[in-house]
Amino acid sequence: MTHKFGIAIHGGAGTILRSSLTPEREKLYKDALHTALTAGYSVLTAGGSSLDAVETAIRSLEDCPLFNAGRGAVFNSAGKHEMDASIMFGKNLGAGAVGLINNVKNPIALARKIMENTSHVFVCGEGAEEYAKAFGLEMADDAYFYDEFRYQQWQQSHIAGGAFLDHNLQSANASDEKKFGTVGAVALDKDGNLAAGTSTGGMTNKNPGRLGDSAVIGAGTYANNNTCAISCTGHGELFIRAVVGHDVSALIEYKNLSLAEACHEVVMKKLVQIEGEGGLIAIDKHGNIELPFNSEGMYRAMKSSDGREVVAIYK
Repeated sequence: MTHKFGIAIHGGAGTILRSSLTPEREKLYKDALHTALTAGYSVLTAGGSSLDAVETAIRSLEDCPLFNAGRGAVFNSAGKHEMDASIMFGKNLGAGAVGLINNVKNPIALARKIMENTSHVFVCGEGAEEYAKAFGLEMADDAYFYDEFRYQQWQQSHIAGGAFLDHNLQSANASDEKKFGTVGAVALDKDGNLAAGTSTGGMTNKNPGRLGDSAVIGAGTYANNNTCAISCTGHGELFIRAVVGHDVSALIEYKNLSLAEACHEVVMKKLVQIEGEGGLIAIDKHGNIELPFNSEGMYRAMKSSDGREVVAIYK
């Protein structure tokens, strides 16, 4: 039996105002989201796995300098890139995560290799990079990841002092938007298997060694065939403390809430109570999709086998 199937993706949530995006810039974002969405959905229509769909969509977003993941990742306080990613398969609760990595072109690909080809779940730093080389993954020098806008953001944050979500940091040019961000994807395939993945460059001017929720299974990424698949974006420390991904799943499993109800409870109530700004994308085992956020906007898109398709930015 062929199940209903679908995919959702995000490119980050934060202070994204219509007034701060030029029409040209808005089109660039929507086109990039549509490209990634189409790539992932094509995998599903061909009968491919939700894991392949998630990785394909996220690789597309990592390769696009508009988003804070892979190419175009933000700078930490030492002027370096430290990238994090994770992936999870709902069929067997398989999971892989990497943190604090440099020079790996597609962090999500490494997270999947950790899941499928090692006995580990979470590997960080030089150890993770050694795995990337051993697996023959594509590496890239610092220049590949450099983005002038990111560099100017880093200079600004130095002056302001502290670490910032790039979503909420005004650029040196007031006509530029305040948002780039973490990327993620969730999918349900024709076999009824769920998967989720998330990838990020973290916070601008963050201390070296800082990890957010994107690499933390159960917080920023979670998938379970009995319930749903979740990928989060927002202020990572708060999403870790709220164990957001697993909490949505638990509300469905233990309280019998619908996906919409569980997402609302976590994003619009629990996170708000601890001042956790951001959002998530979610798909359940029935193919229902939710894209909730409590910030001004979230770069998001979804497509399902029942014919629905959305590409959106603002509330």
